[in-house]
Amino acid sequence: MKEQLRKSLQYIEGGLFNAVEKADVGDNYTKLGEQGVDLMGWADPFTPDFSVPPHILNACLEAMKSPVSAHYTAPIGNDDLKREIAKKLKEKNHLDVDPLRNILITPGSDSGLYFAMLSCINEGDEIIIPTPCYPNNIQNIELMHAKANFVQLKEENGYQINIDDFKKVLTDKTKMVVLTHPNNPTTTVFNKESLYALADFVKENNLVLVCDQAFEDFTFENEFITPASIEGMWERTITVFSVSKGMGLSGFRVGYIVACDEIMDSYYGCAVSILGATHTISQIGMIEAFKDTSFMKVFEKAFDNRRKKAYEIFNSIPNVSMQLSESGFLGWVNVSSLGSSSEIVSYLIKEAKVCVNDGINYGKGGEGHFRIVLGVYENDQKVFDALERIKKALLKYQGL
Repeated sequence: MKEQLRKSLQYIEGGLFNAVEKADVGDNYTKLGEQGVDLMGWADPFTPDFSVPPHILNACLEAMKSPVSAHYTAPIGNDDLKREIAKKLKEKNHLDVDPLRNILITPGSDSGLYFAMLSCINEGDEIIIPTPCYPNNIQNIELMHAKANFVQLKEENGYQINIDDFKKVLTDKTKMVVLTHPNNPTTTVFNKESLYALADFVKENNLVLVCDQAFEDFTFENEFITPASIEGMWERTITVFSVSKGMGLSGFRVGYIVACDEIMDSYYGCAVSILGATHTISQIGMIEAFKDTSFMKVFEKAFDNRRKKAYEIFNSIPNVSMQLSESGFLGWVNVSSLGSSSEIVSYLIKEAKVCVNDGINYGKGGEGHFRIVLGVYENDQKVFDALERIKKALLKYQGL
């Protein structure tokens, strides 16, 4: 029966017949947790510890008691939630939008990202993707029978954009640029020079920019700029947002897309066929989350402490390096001097009892690195202990 599937699906494996390395595919990853391995590969804040703030929890419990809990919300999203999101967009993203025309609520940002890309990509189109990048950027293009043209971001350049590299892969079939900003896995916050150069490139070549801003909530030293806010980019940018990373509410499965009227009109027309309706109770809870975001300060403090500790520990290991994380709660660790990142990741599971993400899953430039999620567990010390075990294991790996 495999040959009856779409060609783009025939070579994708979900772990039923062979082991799959990606943490979000199959159940091999969760089985490691049952064996006492610290799971530092899922970008899910404070997992597996409870972290729903009382004001959000209470709103959900009250909604569960009412008749609304058994029913759909409109597939385009709860209007009250969209109004609260519009306030946030104006304050943080410098986007002045009509909440009833420019926002679509989605069942998480992964489905939102797929929908955003699908809306503009036809078979045979070419899409420019800077790498290392979120793996779904690549897989989505494969599923849509389009072609990805990769631009490798350079570590020595702080993983910032060199627009000349984009020009080298531009063809008459290029339709779109897909950008994860801040970057996942490198944590890079693209600076003004990078983003304005990219904006000019998109406008000059009549392209569409899909920008995934799932990790926008916590940026540290560097200014965060929303590409859609740059002059001339509102009509050309489809922005995908998430509540999973900054608010730590990944189980609520709420994301949202922001775009101009012309794009959103089509989205509103087919959302029910592709996305369905986002969970009714989750949306009610998120209204309260956007009204009072003070609970996020605890997350920001923890993530700031952890990135600094990880930077200190990894850079104290010979032949290992890590740039100070610029956003979120990830660490991107260079182990290329030690050999294969796949071998290192497997070794750390056995020797350090810690599971991290192999860099090979993040596209060109990922080999020789691993991604570690520093935002897991509520207890800082548990994270620090895992980092120390990794250090001890990597020293032993080198015979030191």
